[in-house]
Amino acid sequence: MIHSVKVGGVHFGGDKLPIIAGPCIIESRDHTLKMAESIAEITDSLDLPFVFKSSYDKANRTSVKSFRGLGMEQGLDILGEIKTKVGVPILTDIHHPDQAATVAGMVDVLQIPAFLCRQTDLLLAAGETQCAINVKKGQFLAPWKMGPIIQKLESTGNQNILLTERGTTFGYENLVTDVRSISMMQKTGYPVIFDATHSAQMPGISGDITGGMREYIPGLAKASVAAGCNGVFLEVHDNVDEAKSDAATQWPLDKLSDLLKTLKEIHQAIQ
Repeated sequence: MIHSVKVGGVHFGGDKLPIIAGPCIIESRDHTLKMAESIAEITDSLDLPFVFKSSYDKANRTSVKSFRGLGMEQGLDILGEIKTKVGVPILTDIHHPDQAATVAGMVDVLQIPAFLCRQTDLLLAAGETQCAINVKKGQFLAPWKMGPIIQKLESTGNQNILLTERGTTFGYENLVTDVRSISMMQKTGYPVIFDATHSAQMPGISGDITGGMREYIPGLAKASVAAGCNGVFLEVHDNVDEAKSDAATQWPLDKLSDLLKTLKEIHQAIQ
């Protein structure tokens, strides 16, 4: 049985299919607000619960020259404005334990990046906020290795936990998605989200930027919804070729409605 996790008005583990979506990184106030409003309009029209996602800082960029974001102070101001104006819950990453309390005061979900999913101090600091926590399974971990990570969070008394599958390292510069991991991680009792965009990445394939295969995102997403995931995570951009982060695997805004409609139909069919 899946433990229900509520994030604002969004229910993970319920009858509907929640969507976590937004641009990879906060590029500007106007762009981020536009994206939140546009995605909310699409999810509202399809009656899909929506959590907006964007990062104020990306600490694991491939190159030191890569754009990392606008920083925590400015980024949180923008996310707070979106929460107020658009009226949707907000998810963003944290990278250091000393960020947890400040960020938790502004957003609804703290996300633990995949590369940091075993960092004890970060997990404990996040858990102690009692904010909802979304842990991305590391590319280097088997799904059954998430147990100790959950135990670290639960030791703080926090059971508002989401787990995200985002592909597993498979040879050089490639990831593979094993949809069995969804039901394997659901055995922990917590909702499992599928990250369809990061699962299509090919890290380092383009030299100093991360590449990927955007064309496979719909197939991965459909398979994972059919396998019973409790939500879908999609990075979305209105101009993917000009995106300042993860350009190869962000999903085009103008194709989002069609994809979500299909995912909703699959979700309804398996209920």
